[in-house]
Amino acid sequence: MSLINHEGGMSQIVTSGSSGKAFDIPKMLVWEAYLKVKANKGAAGVDRQSLADFARDEKKNLYKIWNRMSSGSYFPPPVRAVEIPKADGGVRVLGVPTVADRIAQTVVAMTLEPLVEPVFHQDSYGYRPGRSALDAVEVCRKRCWQSQWVIDLDIQGFFDNVPHDPILDAVRKHTDLPWILLYVRRWLTAPIQQADGTLVARDRGTPQGSAISPLLSNLFMHYALDAWLAREQPLVRFERYCDDVIVHCVSEKQAKYVRNVIAARLWRFGLRTHPGKTKIVHCVQEGRTATSHGMEFTFLGYTFRPRYARLRDGRWKSGFLPAVSKAAKKAMAREIRGWRLGRRTTLSFREVAAMINRIVAGWINYYGRFYKSELISFLGNRINPHLVRWAMRKFKHLHRWPKKARRRIAQIASQYPGMFVHWRHGALPAGSTTGAV
Repeated sequence: MSLINHEGGMSQIVTSGSSGKAFDIPKMLVWEAYLKVKANKGAAGVDRQSLADFARDEKKNLYKIWNRMSSGSYFPPPVRAVEIPKADGGVRVLGVPTVADRIAQTVVAMTLEPLVEPVFHQDSYGYRPGRSALDAVEVCRKRCWQSQWVIDLDIQGFFDNVPHDPILDAVRKHTDLPWILLYVRRWLTAPIQQADGTLVARDRGTPQGSAISPLLSNLFMHYALDAWLAREQPLVRFERYCDDVIVHCVSEKQAKYVRNVIAARLWRFGLRTHPGKTKIVHCVQEGRTATSHGMEFTFLGYTFRPRYARLRDGRWKSGFLPAVSKAAKKAMAREIRGWRLGRRTTLSFREVAAMINRIVAGWINYYGRFYKSELISFLGNRINPHLVRWAMRKFKHLHRWPKKARRRIAQIASQYPGMFVHWRHGALPAGSTTGAV
């Protein structure tokens, strides 16, 4: 199925330039793409060449990319498949391109993004300049106050099943530069190399992990869902972060109808809404009567559900509010265990703090934006006991005395409440005498 018509291409065809190549691709663009790839870091691809390896012959490697892309002879190597565990026990397969291929993809992304970014919907937040996941959560929070019903939309296997032809149609709409279309087509069909070396051909899907995939996914979803929904259901509001979508409705009847028409729309592109994960949720808060529908959903690491919040005048009120999700807590707890603090007895207390503070600060910056007390309580209950175990192994006189170790950690927290990031935010050990935030 075609997403769009092909009228009104935005760019002029450039088939040759001062370089004498088939395509006029500035060398400086390749250099800027390389700087972005370096800043983003990342693992090696199927050739096992790291960024450090690439940099050893930087000039030659960059020239090779530019020369092949400009002549039309650049063919992407297979993408290395990497399995990442999911919170629900499954795995997410990421596709890791080679360093050179990430640079080539970034060249195309940097050229295409300025052409498509102005047309994207204001409620699309994923992988866009000046927008973030927290922006989407904030808007979702406000709209849950305004509308009682939500569709928590889950597209089953989106990155594995998104069709190629509509993506290419959308690219054609926004540029006539032949090299962009040429290389997008090649990347879409580049095979995936499994851990055992087996190559898997692809006729649909765009692997997560590539530099061009987020832009192509946004382009597809803009025409398949965002623009279509704005046109067909102009009063319905939504937030979308890549393939994570929350739709707000004013009634249960409207929610059921919109859920069904979205499912039908996506089905036309060979995509399905997940029957178990797509659900209608009633945003119950003070003044709203609960129904038999579910009353919570999770969006971008935050679980929305009825919670009590203190008003400025000191009263408590029930609202439909986001807080760090159980899955996010589970992932953080797994990482905290992985630090193995009890075995880091060669480190000083300050060195332990230096080791974990940057990570914990990142968690607080993201998961502490809304209903921060939930996160801080969790961090204190998880990290502080590990610090006690560290003290018991570090100091001989505390080996068999957990109560003494807890008191010692509490004394240190009283004297140096800013040593650990979570202490600064109020997650102090029990018995600390300094005031909590």
